[in-house]
Amino acid sequence: FDDVITVDPHLHRITALSEAIPTSRACALSATGLLGQCIAERWSQPLLLGPDSESEQWVSAIATRHGLDWGVARKQRFGDRDVRIELPALDYQQRQIVLVDDMSSTGRTLAQAAQALTKYQPAGIAAVLTHALFVDDALSVLAQAGVSEVLSSDSIVHSSNAVQLAPLLAEQLRKI
Repeated sequence: FDDVITVDPHLHRITALSEAIPTSRACALSATGLLGQCIAERWSQPLLLGPDSESEQWVSAIATRHGLDWGVARKQRFGDRDVRIELPALDYQQRQIVLVDDMSSTGRTLAQAAQALTKYQPAGIAAVLTHALFVDDALSVLAQAGVSEVLSSDSIVHSSNAVQLAPLLAEQLRKI
């Protein structure tokens, strides 16, 4: 490759992009600026929640930039479709909760987080993510769990696309 540009890569079990793409001209961009802007325009002072420890980097970046409350849940995975979520001790009642993650495929992790939140009677639960991989019945699983709105970037064409990555990518291309 001459150059590789990626956005919010899911670097599962590795710490650096260079471990996955062995070139000195690989760049990992973050959509948190654009996702955060979308969140700030849509909701007033929502509580951001990451469904697992891996999501902390995105949740904290958005929350810090916009002065929002945030937390990260603890996830235990027992299989591809079997996860359990333990919520952090925060005040969820009558708050708009926005679940933030880099990607979702089956929707099960986000759904488990939403289900755990419902007993606290939040004002609403939404999900915002970079990559909407959604397979099979993922959106209906999220809706049944109490997620009323799903917003994503256009990294993958999907009906939830609300954030265009073109400006972010164009800026990086100009630097090459």
